[in-house]
Amino acid sequence: MRQVDRPTALIGHTDMLLLRSLSKLTGCEIWLKLESQNPGGSIKDRAALQMIEDAFASGALQPGMTIVEGTAGNTGIGLALVAKSFGLNMLAVMPNDQSPEKQRMISLYGAELKTVNPVPFKDPNHFYHTARRLAESRDDYWWANQFENTSNARAHYLHTGPEIWQQTNGAIDIFVSVAGTGGTIGGNSKFFKEQQPDCQIWLADPDGSGIYSYLKTGQYQSQGSSMTEGIGIMRLVENFRMAQIDAAVNLPDQDLVSLSRYVREQDSLVLGSSSALNVAAALQAALLHGPGKTIVTFACDLGERSASKLYNDEYLVQRGLSLAIEPIDQLIGRYRENGERVWYASSH
Repeated sequence: MRQVDRPTALIGHTDMLLLRSLSKLTGCEIWLKLESQNPGGSIKDRAALQMIEDAFASGALQPGMTIVEGTAGNTGIGLALVAKSFGLNMLAVMPNDQSPEKQRMISLYGAELKTVNPVPFKDPNHFYHTARRLAESRDDYWWANQFENTSNARAHYLHTGPEIWQQTNGAIDIFVSVAGTGGTIGGNSKFFKEQQPDCQIWLADPDGSGIYSYLKTGQYQSQGSSMTEGIGIMRLVENFRMAQIDAAVNLPDQDLVSLSRYVREQDSLVLGSSSALNVAAALQAALLHGPGKTIVTFACDLGERSASKLYNDEYLVQRGLSLAIEPIDQLIGRYRENGERVWYASSH
């Protein structure tokens, strides 16, 4: 039990939960690190704190300044929390198609929220470019720049990875993560590979993201789209350059629907969409690597932040997704033969 004098001191040191249902089905231990325990409710609190601390240390950020960031939600919430704790202002730029749950939380932390239309990255009105322009318009604005600011990955290299290593007593065979900015998989994979080069690093990639294609062909290409928010990249960014990846799997939204319901019923855990993607990839890794492995992934945030999409039947039907839940034995059978959707590094 911790006693602290500000919320930022509660960031990190999150618990791990064994997914008993999927562990029993696969013969592996599949662990979820519960990042929803962070005070801002997501893993992005870690990056937010590290980026702000490092910016203060370098002198780039000064008391009284305003933090500006383009965000799909969770980083904005984390930055708003940390900014308020340090007596700073926060301006978040967010696409207007993100969940209302996340928009509401940014505002509740007292940050200013500017929403923009969702457009391709090459469009100058993309939320990333909009945030950059705003940050450059005033001397008292500081752009967090979570994609290129490697303090993002540093948070996980210094803290998240060592926590997992301690919690598993160094016995981790496979680490699974989605990538939004690449900071989580970049920092953790660097740490794990230094400790145990044989630790397998798996990337979970949704439809609409180009990372799987980039790893497989060297080019960013994508098909379709996904309900996951803030997950997937269509360009090479500095945080992702740090990632040391052994395998990647591309998984459709329909699988997230089925697995989120299964885990809810069997493990009493409500997963958000990015967390469901992590769990699907962890299941895939377990089935292809065989029993006896220790696998760690993240519950990235609170499942309630996906209520308007992943758990909204009307929204799912609008996206062309089926409300019929695929039986777990059928899904497992498909994953055992899912080699065409998995990329392995040549050294595998």
